[in-house]
Amino acid sequence: MEKNLSSSRTDRKLMERNRRNQMKALYSQLNSLVPHESSREPVLSVPDQLDEAASYIKRLQTSLEKMKEKRDSLMGIERANYTSKNSSSGTITGLRSPHIEVRETGSTLEVVLMNGLDSRFMFNEIIRALHEEGAEIINASLSVMEDTVFQTIHSKVGDSANSMNTAARISQRLKKFVEDDSEF
Repeated sequence: MEKNLSSSRTDRKLMERNRRNQMKALYSQLNSLVPHESSREPVLSVPDQLDEAASYIKRLQTSLEKMKEKRDSLMGIERANYTSKNSSSGTITGLRSPHIEVRETGSTLEVVLMNGLDSRFMFNEIIRALHEEGAEIINASLSVMEDTVFQTIHSKVGDSANSMNTAARISQRLKKFVEDDSEF
């Protein structure tokens, strides 16, 4: 009986020692992931290391939120505009039917798309259509002004003998695509 009690204590001590060693390794691993201001910094206690890690994680979360807002701003997506009301007209901003202009000049094609903030995938579809028709994209730009997104694409359409037919076909395809999309 005494042997069982002794071995049971030994087992518990061994388990506790293993748990402490595992926790020590995990603390060490966590501490290695947190950037430190200098390598000559005195060794921090475990609670201080945990506080420092928690502060670092909070800073990362704040930084991530700021980056997401900046990305959305650069893409012309202003979340508030989707649901906010325009006080003077009473209309919802960000909702605008798309308008496209296609200009042909020899073998070059300029596509200007104007739409609201709600049609952000249309640009990708137009690029895809141009590629499918064999047009080479030379330049593409995007600008946002209030609740309107202006997208301009300059492309080159094949050789000059075939370019007139190709340009006309691309123009019709893009206009049909925008008309079909604006019906929804």
